[in-house]
Amino acid sequence: MMPFVWGMFAALLAVLLYNLIFPNDTLSRSEVDEAIASAMASATPRPAFSAQVYPVIAPSLVAIETNGTNAAGEAGHSFGSGVIVNEAGEILTSLHVVADASEITVFFADGTQAPAVLALAQPEIDIAVLQPARLPREWFPATLGNPGAMRVGDEAFVLGNPFGLPWSFSAGVISGFDRTFNVPNSDKAIAGMIQFDAAANPGNSGGPLLNRSGHVIGIVTGILNPTDDSFFVGVGFAVPIGTATGGMGSPPY
Repeated sequence: MMPFVWGMFAALLAVLLYNLIFPNDTLSRSEVDEAIASAMASATPRPAFSAQVYPVIAPSLVAIETNGTNAAGEAGHSFGSGVIVNEAGEILTSLHVVADASEITVFFADGTQAPAVLALAQPEIDIAVLQPARLPREWFPATLGNPGAMRVGDEAFVLGNPFGLPWSFSAGVISGFDRTFNVPNSDKAIAGMIQFDAAANPGNSGGPLLNRSGHVIGIVTGILNPTDDSFFVGVGFAVPIGTATGGMGSPPY
C-alpha cells in the first residue's frame, strides 16, 4: 500500500513543480495521466519475505525415511524432516522420527540419497543428530539464528515433508515462548518451547522453524491437537535452536 501512496504523491508533486517553474505552460490531461502512470510503474512492491526465505533454506533441508518396528513390535516406515546445521554435514531432527528405526535414509535437495546413523540422542528435548554416510556434491549448512531476538507476532516459517510431500513450505507467526509441550502417548514434558502457527503436520517433525531471514531458530517437534486425529489446528511447538545444538558442542545462539 505504501509504494502506491508514495507513487501517487511523487506524480502529483512533479505536476505541481512543473506548473510552478513553467507557469505559462499548461499540461494536457494525457500528459498528467502519463506522468502518474510512469510514477506508478516504478512503485513495484517488494517481494514477500516468504518468497525470499524459501530459496535460502531449501538446499539445507533433508527428507528422512525410516524403517523399523514400533513399541508394539509392528514393522513399518515413517517420514520426517531434518536440516543440515554444520560444515560436517550433521543433520538435526526430532528423536521420535528416528528412535525406533533400524534403517534411516536421508534425501537431499538435489535428489540424491544416503543411509544415515544416529550420532547423538537427547531424549529430554526430543532431539537427534544424524550423520549421513555420504553427502551430495553440492550442499549448504543452514544459518542458525537467535530465537531470543524474536517477539510474539514476528513472521515464522516452516519447511518440511508433511505427509511425505517434500519441501513443503508454510508461513505464520510466533505465537508464544517458554511453552511446555506434553509429548503424546508419553509422560514426558518438554519445557522452554517456541509456539508458532505456521502449518505443521506429520512429516514436519525435525524440520526447521525459520525467521524472516531464513535462519533456523528452532526444530519443529510436535503439534497440539485436542482430537485423536493427527492434523494441524494452529498450535505447533519447536525446540529453540540453541537448546537443540547444545549437545553438539555448538556455541549458544
